[in-house]
Amino acid sequence: MSKAEMLAQMRAGNGFIAALDQSGGSTPKALKLYGVPETAYSGETQMFDMIHAMRARIIKSPAFTGDKVVGAILFEQTMDREIDGIPTATYLWEKRHVVPFLKIDKGLEAEADGVQLMKPMPELDALLMRAVKAGIFGTKERSVINAANARGIEAIVAQQFEVGRQVAAHGLMPILEPEVTISIADKAEAEAMLQDAILKHLETLADGAEVMLKLSLPTVDNFYLPLVDHPKVLKVVALSGGHSRDAANAILARNKGMIASFSRALSEGLSAGQSDADFDAVLKQAIASIHAASVAG
Repeated sequence: MSKAEMLAQMRAGNGFIAALDQSGGSTPKALKLYGVPETAYSGETQMFDMIHAMRARIIKSPAFTGDKVVGAILFEQTMDREIDGIPTATYLWEKRHVVPFLKIDKGLEAEADGVQLMKPMPELDALLMRAVKAGIFGTKERSVINAANARGIEAIVAQQFEVGRQVAAHGLMPILEPEVTISIADKAEAEAMLQDAILKHLETLADGAEVMLKLSLPTVDNFYLPLVDHPKVLKVVALSGGHSRDAANAILARNKGMIASFSRALSEGLSAGQSDADFDAVLKQAIASIHAASVAG
């Protein structure tokens, strides 16, 4: 696996990142939307077998290639599993030319100062070593901002950069994801505080160091241009955050230099009961629309 090729593909950003990283807490909801009710499986093992089947079906679909999908974020169990007898990350790069990332966070702490920090990750170094061995290019970690609280937002950004440094020490590219909840009344103020804090922490990175950022679509179009243009930011990607695919695409298309990293908005309209032809047609249309919005800027 060529790390330089993967880096070049992400830097060019001619497409979007598929977020296929639903974990234990969000998997039942993802399966339900896919037409698999909780009565269809019993226990975590069966549940994860079913979500892996869904992800494998998406990845193997003819439309899911590096031409439009430049990267994909995997859940730890997905990294550890195979598609057609090939480890998932290897399959993604060698068969689809899609850059593999790994979700590394282990959930959120209770809210304090208007934010939810990531839970401690004592096993992170071991996981990162496994990721390197599996051919993973980078990682993603999520925490959540629920209010324009300067103290909370500084704590979130400090934690994101701290974990990002740990990731980079293993030679992996960190995607920092301090998500701003899209429904809060003071979202624009929270975004201003967030950008200020990120710009400040970017200055603490060594020369030549880079991170990626995964952010909620901003209230004001092109608000994050200072981050998009920053020499220490490889790419700014956007989460759909609860918007429908059409709404998320419309906002994204107005934001120069940002590309999508959608999860639910990508799989919207896909169903376990669809024939392969119907499934592939729906996915192809979804990928085309998200790709178009990502490269519009």
